[in-house]
Amino acid sequence: MTPTPTLAAPVHDPSAPTAPGSSVQEGRAVDVSVLVPAKDEAENLPLFMEQAAAAFAADPGVRYEVVVVDDGSDDDTWAVLQQLATRYPFLRMARHRARRGIADGLRTGYLHARGDTLVFYPADLQFKPEDIPRLVAPILAGESDMVTGFKQGKYEKAFVSRIYNRLSRALFDVRVKDLNNVKAYRREIMAGLPIRPDWHRYMIVIAAAQGYSVSEIPVPLYPRHAGRSKFGIGRIPVGVLDMLSVWFELRFGRKPLLLFGMAGAGLFALGVLLGLGALAWLAATGVGLRWVWTIVTTCVIVGVVLFVGGLLGELIAGMRAELAELRRELDESRAARTVRPPDGAR
Repeated sequence: MTPTPTLAAPVHDPSAPTAPGSSVQEGRAVDVSVLVPAKDEAENLPLFMEQAAAAFAADPGVRYEVVVVDDGSDDDTWAVLQQLATRYPFLRMARHRARRGIADGLRTGYLHARGDTLVFYPADLQFKPEDIPRLVAPILAGESDMVTGFKQGKYEKAFVSRIYNRLSRALFDVRVKDLNNVKAYRREIMAGLPIRPDWHRYMIVIAAAQGYSVSEIPVPLYPRHAGRSKFGIGRIPVGVLDMLSVWFELRFGRKPLLLFGMAGAGLFALGVLLGLGALAWLAATGVGLRWVWTIVTTCVIVGVVLFVGGLLGELIAGMRAELAELRRELDESRAARTVRPPDGAR
């Protein structure tokens, strides 16, 4: 269902959220859009909005909006948002009928946002809205494409966070202290982010791989105002697998034959060499080596399968590139229609 263009319009959960060129995007007069995925945050949102209003008032040269995405909340989050919308004209809302996660929440928020600079900020008040102007300042000044905060203060998952960040820096060679934190970034970074669950955690490394500049600033961390964390220790193995998936995507996503083709060709060549050696041994001694022929057969079969898999991967990569180009052209077309003046204004 396409939302109405009012700032606080209730947007019901679309299976494919409204695209950037829709009525939601019309009349873009915003510099910064703060994207706030919210799951059961009814107790936190009133204070969050109050503090956001104070922070925006202290930065009058920048036009802000807050886009809160109710991610299938079980409490009164949506009702609270509707009440807050009558008090805060910069508040916009979107809604998922069922929980879809932060990555989908950010994607929906991006599709309903009007600013050219986006900010990911949680609603739990562990980070105060007063720090939002500091996050966006380097981007608005043209000094950086993405700014991430690194936590200042004690928090429960500090040990896990340190391990995660060290592994990430080792794999991706992005020299920032905290890869998964509040962040501000140019709109085009979000436009180029793969739509994958939990990949928002790797937005920095994906942006850096695409040539965007990344900087960081310290951001104080506070105890949750209300509610509890939605993530437990069970997320650790998922995070590690996601990390490996992102690494593979960045390293071989466009040229999968580099990995599968080289590995397949290497195994095939090894099998052939072992086979030739076994034949020479058989000719010289008259004794066959059954275990060698088992290895030869395995190497040849696996090598052929990997090489064929690499060729299929190349076909898939080509189709993905074509889809990405079509998506880019569609977004540009929608953006052009959005900024085109009405007939009466020409």
